[in-house]
Amino acid sequence: MPMLYSTTCAYAIRAMCRLAALGNGRYVQVGDICENTDLPAPFVAKVLRELVGAGLLTSSKGRGGGYALAKKSERICLLDIVEAIDGKDHCKRCVVGLAACNDKQPCPQHEDFKPVRAQIADYLKDTTLADMATALQEKLQLLGKPIGEPDGGRPVVKRR
Repeated sequence: MPMLYSTTCAYAIRAMCRLAALGNGRYVQVGDICENTDLPAPFVAKVLRELVGAGLLTSSKGRGGGYALAKKSERICLLDIVEAIDGKDHCKRCVVGLAACNDKQPCPQHEDFKPVRAQIADYLKDTTLADMATALQEKLQLLGKPIGEPDGGRPVVKRR
């Protein structure tokens, strides 16, 4: 069975969660987002640029620059991130990998997987970045590795 989403998308979700936990209305550098993780900074930087293009992040160059959420973490759901990286049809893909799989041309697993696909789509729609950032902070706190405030980072100024 194919993965729920790509490895690139998993990195995007993890980086966005860390950014939401660290950012607090400030720009955060890629190094701070990836600090104490196995997230590869050069690859994450590329993924974050894609998320800027999708309108989920803003970026700023220079001293105190980096990446920041383009809107409040409560208004970004996991589906937004998944669709930005893996495309809008990710939940419609065939579970066994066939090119044509739908109600008229079902694969052998189509009817069994259809409700699972709907549950996954609902989960991605209903889970916000704020939910994920809170869960991440709680887990890291339990592990004795709380996320600290990044150094520097200019405040995000919303343009009109």
